[in-house]
Amino acid sequence: MSVDAIGNFLTTLRNAIMASKPFVVTPHSKMNSAIMNILQKEGFIKSGEVINSDDVTKKQLKIVLKYVEGESVIHRIERISKPSRRVYVGGNKIKPVIDGLGISILSTNKGVITDKQVKSQATLVGGEVLCTIW
Repeated sequence: MSVDAIGNFLTTLRNAIMASKPFVVTPHSKMNSAIMNILQKEGFIKSGEVINSDDVTKKQLKIVLKYVEGESVIHRIERISKPSRRVYVGGNKIKPVIDGLGISILSTNKGVITDKQVKSQATLVGGEVLCTIW
């Protein structure tokens, strides 16, 4: 049993991309679902959906990966905040990922949002930096 569900989710995506898989199926959680929705809105994946497995209590996420001319749209996924070392940042101290080409995903009191959404809000909220993607 793993302690870091977000880390496992990101590693599953990373491994599927390295193997050029068309899609990946991962365990469902509210946090994984929120990260999947952000990746879909930002154009890093084609689609994502919640599917029910044979067991009624177990849900899974099916994520269809996005490739352009055989190359993945996601070049790097990096876990920033870990269970052993949490990383928090204020709303005005968030740095852009590769001059705005990538995104940081934060867990805030407003929900799971990107660094761009934090900057666009009138009141800058900070939070835990979960990962960066570019």
